[in-house]
Amino acid sequence: MTFISSIFFVNEQISTKKVRGVYKSHNPVYRKLVVIDKENGGKADALNVGINIAKNDYIVCIDVDCILEQDALLKLAKPFLESTNHRMIATGGVIRIANSCVVENGRLVKINLPKQFLPRIQTLEYIRAFLLGRMAWSRLNGLLLISGAFGAFDKEIVINCGGYNHQTVGEDMELVVRMRRYMEELGEPYKVSFIPDPLCWTEAPASFKILGRQRNRWTRGTIETLKFHRVMFFNPKYGVLGMLSYPYWFFFEFLAPIIEFIGLLSFLLFALLGLIDWIFFLQLLCLIFCFGFLYSVFAIMMEVLSYNQYKKTKDIFNLVFAAFLEPFIFHPFVVWSAIMGNIDLLRKKNAWGEMTRQGFNKPKKPE
Repeated sequence: MTFISSIFFVNEQISTKKVRGVYKSHNPVYRKLVVIDKENGGKADALNVGINIAKNDYIVCIDVDCILEQDALLKLAKPFLESTNHRMIATGGVIRIANSCVVENGRLVKINLPKQFLPRIQTLEYIRAFLLGRMAWSRLNGLLLISGAFGAFDKEIVINCGGYNHQTVGEDMELVVRMRRYMEELGEPYKVSFIPDPLCWTEAPASFKILGRQRNRWTRGTIETLKFHRVMFFNPKYGVLGMLSYPYWFFFEFLAPIIEFIGLLSFLLFALLGLIDWIFFLQLLCLIFCFGFLYSVFAIMMEVLSYNQYKKTKDIFNLVFAAFLEPFIFHPFVVWSAIMGNIDLLRKKNAWGEMTRQGFNKPKKPE
């Protein structure tokens, strides 16, 4: 495919790094494809350039390592078309893990449960977060996050809000919060919608090193977003956003790992001093473990009863086994990564961190 430079007016409604050139293909098959050459300014700056050049009313942002279902864009656009009594400002859908799935010519042709331990547990985590958590927040119209992997936005509202913020590593969450805050301050009815259908498949980190970088970045992005919009904290002016959504993220996403880590250190200290009532401790531990395990099993059951992506009985048992192991292996590591995220934020570390991917290409057979 060859490209030619074209005279293309860029309406810089959002300030960005310099655009060197805009290119379109000779081939009519790719007549809608526009390639932009710009100075490096990070992901947020690149997205803002795309917003400036986009000519339609709605924009879709997607990560490069994602594979879409064939009808994903139609489903993502549907809430915008159906909104009558309120303005739909953003929509997102379920993100699934593509590790071990069969991909041919950019299409997912066979769905498999990840064979590796970490991607498998993340599959369970994503099922629990998307099918239960975000669905509930969407019903309350309190959703604060549209995944950066795949989401659609009202371009006018995005531009009015100033586009993606390049001063945070959590630009996807921060934009949604800023858009919601903007609409609340205008006093206009609006909604952020979540679509329960699996729309996008992405590759999950398969090593503790890469996973740690990802969760570290998520933690820093969350804290930065909460800091930018702290005026909403328990502020009735912002309705559900200020009285429920923001406090939840503050206590359960920001403070919870810190409290859990301090609690673990305190437990070890009390154990060494002989101050632990072991019978009560074991009873409480069993209660917490059973509650978390049953919650994960309930999420798996909802997956089976709804979209049932993993049809093999063996896969369901593997997910249940992952739910059993998660509190002992995966969760402590995520808590530690969150603590490191807090430390890196205090050290003013703003790096994204290298996110090496294995890719979707089939492994070559040995000759």
